[in-house]
Amino acid sequence: MQGSEFNIETIETLDPEGHLQRPLPEALRERDQLIKLYQIMVLTRVFDREAINLQRTGAMGTYPSNEGQEAIGTGIGFAMREDDVFVPYYRDVATQIQRGVLIEEILVFWGGDERGQNYQHQSQDFPACIPIATQSCHAVGIAFAIKYRGQDRAVVTTCGDGATSKGDFYESINVAGAMGLPVVFVVNNNQWAISVPLAKQTAAQTIAQKAFAVGIEGIRVDGNDPIAVFEVVSEALERARRDCQPTLIEALSYRLCDHTTADDASRYRDQQEYDEARALEPLIRFKLLLQNEYQWSEADDKALYDDSDQRVKKAIEVYQATSDQAPGEFFDYMFAKPTTPLERQKKAWLDEAKRHA
Repeated sequence: MQGSEFNIETIETLDPEGHLQRPLPEALRERDQLIKLYQIMVLTRVFDREAINLQRTGAMGTYPSNEGQEAIGTGIGFAMREDDVFVPYYRDVATQIQRGVLIEEILVFWGGDERGQNYQHQSQDFPACIPIATQSCHAVGIAFAIKYRGQDRAVVTTCGDGATSKGDFYESINVAGAMGLPVVFVVNNNQWAISVPLAKQTAAQTIAQKAFAVGIEGIRVDGNDPIAVFEVVSEALERARRDCQPTLIEALSYRLCDHTTADDASRYRDQQEYDEARALEPLIRFKLLLQNEYQWSEADDKALYDDSDQRVKKAIEVYQATSDQAPGEFFDYMFAKPTTPLERQKKAWLDEAKRHA
């Protein structure tokens, strides 16, 4: 028996050579707005490389790179309103920075300190989720609360293509459709779930088509194009706020980095595939757009990279000067009010820590 055929258009505004394929959305027609998009992508890239250096020198724990995927988080952050709620996974630095999370807080968290997710300037967004796809369930719960209260807000949650193989993901999109919840699911399809390629995860032609089984909108977008990502996420958020209609967005990208600093992608990834993907990456094409249409110079580019480098280095200084977390304090960040079983676990952990001190 043959599988069903689906023809889902991949939405693209900016082609790989940096040429516009259709008019810019109204919100991005000013040069300054486009430069802001580029600034976020560059800052994310610079941060990423410094974070990897910190891990390699033993100054930080295992870290999941964002390289090649910066356009997705940048487009999402640009599309969200301040009162929307973001429920991220672990490759969302670009969005988090736009939402007010400090660079040093991100470093503190990946340094193994839960205080890094107790954000100073962002109290409503959720912390980065490490377990695969469980954040999808959290997003649905938040969306239900928003609808129940009659609020004019929406939720955005992200995950990788590997998460779409989990039951949490399917249950979440099904509940969102059945209950009509104001939530947008964005899947970063970077082609790899650690060492497992997309073709071994699913027989479906696209991830977007999984939306049709639960009766919600399914959209495919070029995840190397921050303008297109901004457009589709903006439209999905408007549907969510206005009509309580959820959307599943598949953003096509490629993981140009290892899965995390504990991985070596050269063991399983074809070099030719990697080289072809490298030529399509978002920073190259967006720089071409700015150079061709908006008088962006190499001097402008160097100044932006230098400024981003300084911002990240200052954040690293703050991170490295952060005092050690009190022993067992990570238990205190599990719930707003500690439960009796958790208090017992904390006491047992502290007793064991003293015994081994």
